[in-house]
Amino acid sequence: MKNRALSVIVCVFAVALCVGGDEDLVPPRREVYDNGRIFDITHRYHPDMPEFESKDGIGQFLWLPKSMKNGSIANNSEMKLPTHTGTHVDAPGHVFDHYFDAGFDVDSLDLHVLNGPALLVDVPRDSNITADVMKSLNIPRGVTRVLFRTLNTDRRLMFRKECDTSYVAFTVDGAKWLVENTDIKLVGIDYLSVASYDHLIPSHLVFLKDREIILVEALKLDDVPAGVYSVHCLPLRLAGAEGSPIRCILIKD
Repeated sequence: MKNRALSVIVCVFAVALCVGGDEDLVPPRREVYDNGRIFDITHRYHPDMPEFESKDGIGQFLWLPKSMKNGSIANNSEMKLPTHTGTHVDAPGHVFDHYFDAGFDVDSLDLHVLNGPALLVDVPRDSNITADVMKSLNIPRGVTRVLFRTLNTDRRLMFRKECDTSYVAFTVDGAKWLVENTDIKLVGIDYLSVASYDHLIPSHLVFLKDREIILVEALKLDDVPAGVYSVHCLPLRLAGAEGSPIRCILIKD
């Protein structure tokens, strides 16, 4: 048993020595794959990523308590960050305490709603998403997943460290119009909240009241053409959590 463990350690250090001297190793970091067919619409996590109502970003969220450089046989990181940071999903328990107590967490969300045909639309840049704006978009019945690109993308708000409460999002009447006049079950937007700052809780309540709509927030929609895609969003299976980071991609069929 001791000889086997020693062999594993020797192999690990041998591999580390082989790759450690290669100064030409550069990891690829892409948003577009397969010649423009696949778009990663997830924001990359980093300490200066904005956090809601904070001027300081999310700060350090990743640690390396076990490091090969310090004698461990492998690198093992740990992380700690709010569940509503970066590209993430809201569950009904986010704003309804009785849903939270009943267990309507991210593990209870319908993966069918989070994966399937989706429409990426450009919202008029001079307004929050009001009832009038929703009417003007002419989203037909039968469309169940819509990603709303707004002035937030043009202003690159997700690339700023300080949270900007002037972001564009849904007003209460806009949320009500969507619920009452469309078949949309997935609502995606390009900043930290689907609800405008002045309508923060009321708009969330409208969307999540019936537990039929899933909210996907802080999508990275720059340089993605408007149109129809297949969207794929997968939250972590966090039992008891009302929000979760997600990896979200669009695939052009």
